[in-house]
Amino acid sequence: MDLSHTALLLAAGLAAGTVNAVAGGGSLITFPAMIAVGLPPVPANVSNSIAVFPGYLAAVAGSRADLPRPRALATLVPTTIVGTILGALLLLATPARAFELVVPFLVLGATAVLAFQDPLRRLVGHPRDLSPRQRTVAVQTMVALGAVYGGYFGAALGVMLVAGLALVLDATLARVSAIKNLLSAVVGLTTLVVFALFGPVNWAAVAVVAPATLIGGYVGARLVRRLPSVVLKTVIVVFGTVIGLYLLWRALS
Repeated sequence: MDLSHTALLLAAGLAAGTVNAVAGGGSLITFPAMIAVGLPPVPANVSNSIAVFPGYLAAVAGSRADLPRPRALATLVPTTIVGTILGALLLLATPARAFELVVPFLVLGATAVLAFQDPLRRLVGHPRDLSPRQRTVAVQTMVALGAVYGGYFGAALGVMLVAGLALVLDATLARVSAIKNLLSAVVGLTTLVVFALFGPVNWAAVAVVAPATLIGGYVGARLVRRLPSVVLKTVIVVFGTVIGLYLLWRALS
């Protein structure tokens, strides 16, 4: 890895950490960067999943004031771990082509859910109108689907989690974003363990990108707390749409 490759990965890691904390989708910066420095697609995807993990931790630290009580989050962690393991094993065991064709529509669908959150709530019911059991099932289902996706591919995980959780939680977008950061960190830690044991990791690339995502993640999380909900939603929707269209173009090209 020469100096230009190192500089590219450092810049990509800093940008990805910031984007992941604000909207999600930072892996669409670091993943192409790893491809650009010569890594094959699967090692690039695996190495990227490990490299962005520190950024998630920094984002959790930066948004910790917006997190609910630990007891409210405890039941979501096992679901996240199990879903992530399933997604990671699916990546290692099956061809990626079919999923590559589905991913753009998942991202665009999640973005549409966030964009039309209020009409959808009127259609399916506001979270406060659901029974405790219905709310629990809805939240667990959203988290499980997001975790499987995160274990398999990971890019735009933040967009998908924010969209799903905002639909089923009666909470501010800042709080939803903080929960998204925590669940993303759990997904990142789980994929780190699975891929470190069984995946084709390029540790040199990880060593360059990971510290940069740590800095970017903290900066991005602090920025989220200063953004009004309308602005934050607009940023996430625009970014999610761009990501989905980019993935669709890449899958069909």
